[in-house]
Amino acid sequence: MGHRILVVDDEAHIREVICFALDKAGYTVITAATGPEGLNRFHRDRPDLVVLDIGLPDRNGFDLCRDIRKTSDCPIVFLSARDDEIDRVLGLELGGDDYVGKPFSPRELVARIGAILKRSQGGSTPPLSLERNDLTLMPEGFHARYAGQTVGLTALEFAILHLLASRPTAVFTRAQILDAAYPDALTVADRTIDSHIRNIRAKLAAAGPGVVIETVHGVGFRLGPCRAQV
Repeated sequence: MGHRILVVDDEAHIREVICFALDKAGYTVITAATGPEGLNRFHRDRPDLVVLDIGLPDRNGFDLCRDIRKTSDCPIVFLSARDDEIDRVLGLELGGDDYVGKPFSPRELVARIGAILKRSQGGSTPPLSLERNDLTLMPEGFHARYAGQTVGLTALEFAILHLLASRPTAVFTRAQILDAAYPDALTVADRTIDSHIRNIRAKLAAAGPGVVIETVHGVGFRLGPCRAQV
């Protein structure tokens, strides 16, 4: 049996198109037409990834993402008929792994899903545990600890932080981070990386004080001191 993909979209023909493409690619597809049904199917069927429409009629897709993130780091790909940068940034900051605008190419959607699942299984994460002062990264299971606290990161967030920690003195441009985080050469906006960096910083700040990721203006990002002492 292939990976289980939950598709939550109120438009029947969109679900059919996605289901056909995913089924052809060898995935097992679960569908839901409403937010409450989607959340119920998520808890009942435990999918490996969720394709989530933002514009659900009964409940905002962002709200459903928030509910999922309360208990799970399952990868989420947002779909939206509005190619609005604010929606894109908000979706990623809420913990989404990718954002695809409608109309979309089914082949591209399947490629994005495959890349995210590969990453979530550790296919693109270096098999090295890293310790940088108060930060510890363990690729097996995407475990991260900072200031003695466990930090829940998505596979994409972990990959970005691991990249920075692997070369702590290097400054990585957004293009380099994009190449590492999205190795399948899919079209992704630079703002996507900024959203993920903000997410990582917020999660680390909740665990303890200190600078873990520094912004090098006009260039990109690098690992900070990673010291939680005030």
